[in-house]
Amino acid sequence: MTFRRTTLAGQLLVLQVTIILVVLVAVAALTLAQSAAAFSSVEGRRVAALAEQLADNPLVRDRLPRPAPGETLAPVVQAFRTQSDITSVTIADARGMVVSSTDPILVRTMLPLGDPSVAEGRGWSGELVVDGSRELVAQVPVLSAESGTLGQRLGTVMIGERSPTIWQRARDGAGNLAIFLGIASLVGIAGSWLEARRIKHQTLGLEPREIAGLAEYREAMLYGIAEGVIALDPQHRITMVNAVGRTLLDLPADCAGRSLAELGIDGRLHDVLTGSEQGERDEVVVRGGRVLVMNRMAVTKDGRRLGSVTTLRDRTELARLEREMGSFRSSTEVLRAQAHEFANQLHTISGLIQIRDYDEVVRYVNALAKHRESLDLTLTSRIHDTAVAALLMAKSAQAAERRVRLRISESTHLGRLPADRSADVATVVGNLVDNAVDAAAAGDPDRDAWVEVELRQDTTAVEIVVRDSGPGVAPELAQEVFSHGFTTKAAQGGERGIGLALTRLICKRHGGEVAVTNTPDGAMFTARLTVPERVTT
Repeated sequence: MTFRRTTLAGQLLVLQVTIILVVLVAVAALTLAQSAAAFSSVEGRRVAALAEQLADNPLVRDRLPRPAPGETLAPVVQAFRTQSDITSVTIADARGMVVSSTDPILVRTMLPLGDPSVAEGRGWSGELVVDGSRELVAQVPVLSAESGTLGQRLGTVMIGERSPTIWQRARDGAGNLAIFLGIASLVGIAGSWLEARRIKHQTLGLEPREIAGLAEYREAMLYGIAEGVIALDPQHRITMVNAVGRTLLDLPADCAGRSLAELGIDGRLHDVLTGSEQGERDEVVVRGGRVLVMNRMAVTKDGRRLGSVTTLRDRTELARLEREMGSFRSSTEVLRAQAHEFANQLHTISGLIQIRDYDEVVRYVNALAKHRESLDLTLTSRIHDTAVAALLMAKSAQAAERRVRLRISESTHLGRLPADRSADVATVVGNLVDNAVDAAAAGDPDRDAWVEVELRQDTTAVEIVVRDSGPGVAPELAQEVFSHGFTTKAAQGGERGIGLALTRLICKRHGGEVAVTNTPDGAMFTARLTVPERVTT
């Protein structure tokens, strides 16, 4: 036979009912204990008062010292018991021998004393086992009132009231106790049922095995994907992050439950994670030498904001490929610019030929040749790395098309570099020149637009300085353009890119840095990269 598993609500109900029953038993036991204490207090005073009353009876004082007092005291004892509605009445002489009692078995036996001081004439009350039954008794001495024997102990009076059993106490208070226990049980069961329903609602009707299954599936999903995932609550505390996410964000293993401020996350990364950057599009963030693409989604349920979930992808390798593709695109743009420049020059030569001004044709061609030779000589004499020289030659033609003059500083000197460092230096130079050309072209149209490149090399590093005649960079964006992945153009319009962020990433990877300052003419970007010893030809 297959037994149906108990539901979570059922388990909670059984547990809470069990707790209620235990509490009710404890309450009942406490009630009985209080009843016993009340009996001892009330009946103790009563039997003590009755014992003192009987001990003060003149007939008892008169008959007790005489011979055979039991015959004369027996009617007194029985009458006193009947009138007082007590369990037992016992009178003993001065020796402690029982002379009269409502229990015939005790006659001519020694009176059981609750305390030795009773034999010395002191009173006592408490529980005592009399003839096999427990009674609440009071023992009071009988003192002489005669002038010659005043105060002499003549005997002892013992009044006893049988202590009720537990069942008797329960039966006597069964009515009220049953009502109280019943009300408490109904309230407890109703509360347990409501609590079970509330927990059932909070768990969305899922049973423990289903919740455990979901937790296992979640762990398998979060730790089985190559992307990073981080979840925040409305107070910007991390509620969940997988291993990839911790690696990409460089977070400690105990980051769950800690706020972003405690973990030292600020700047653009903080803005993207908390939603200060509005929109559901991908955002680019540089963190720990990595280029991360992040997408944040707010999580709500029934109109209640639960937090957010952000996915992270490492785009560092893609950025490198993007740079390589960008170099091809740049080459295409350069060839197009050169083709456009050559076409204009050919059109000029053609026009001069058509008007038969052959001398001007010769002078024009010689001027073009001298300009080209001058540029080639400047580059080749000061920049011995062919990749960087070719890049600047191409950038010169591209800048000329946009009416920007690209010039090389007279302080420039760059030797040959290893192939990997040559590519990185060319990338940095290309990014900085592109941004400078954009800034110069967007400047005052009445001013002469120019960009100046200065390359300096010592035994350990290469320093790249790019100046432009543009409007400069706002002081508050001097660091933001790098940490947030702005380009120079984006710094003005607010559109984000990764050109300058990648430049800074390359510089840091080679133990350098990049910074921007404003000059009277425009902006000046300075980048520094460490390089090995120069490569000799």
